[in-house]
Amino acid sequence: MAAKVITVAQQKGGAGKTTLAAHLGVAFAQSGKSVAMVDIDPQGSLSRWADVREATGVSEPAITVSKIQGWRTASEVDKLAANHDIVLIDSPPHMETESRLAVRAASLVLVPIQPSPMDVWASESTVEMADDEKSSCLLVLNRVPARAKLVDKLRPHVKKLGAKLAKTTIGNRIAMASSMFEGRGVTEGPKSRAAEELSALAREVLRQA
Repeated sequence: MAAKVITVAQQKGGAGKTTLAAHLGVAFAQSGKSVAMVDIDPQGSLSRWADVREATGVSEPAITVSKIQGWRTASEVDKLAANHDIVLIDSPPHMETESRLAVRAASLVLVPIQPSPMDVWASESTVEMADDEKSSCLLVLNRVPARAKLVDKLRPHVKKLGAKLAKTTIGNRIAMASSMFEGRGVTEGPKSRAAEELSALAREVLRQA
């Protein structure tokens, strides 16, 4: 099985990387794909979400979640790729060696960027890393406030990073956080704008991977 390996990476903390990874994993699984997720972030937030998911009895769609140390990334991805359609890696911020291993393993690197100059500047190193490792890179504007005029000002600067910018933007939605407390993805809840955005981004990411 030729799995698509997608790494969610951002050297700046607080960009919503793990939250985005969890919701995308659910959306991929709901589309009929077999999904494995690899948590190499020492904080282990993705694994905690998976534990809550299991504790609350959410068994469908089934998602495999592995928490490992970063140096085991390549071997774990190879193992999971043999039995899954998609392997999604949640990489740590501020840890270049571990992040590089995750980027190297990926067919696509997804870089969430909040609408602030600091996030744009911090993304330069992640884009450069993806370029060094010959991995495709897709930037996505994340946690975008309603009527954020700054987004229009940021778009030209984001494009200057030299990577493709996703057409889909993800709003700053309460449902994104609240569903995480339940071990669910936002697309597993009631129909909402947040669910529509995640579904659209999942389709766009799969086209790029």
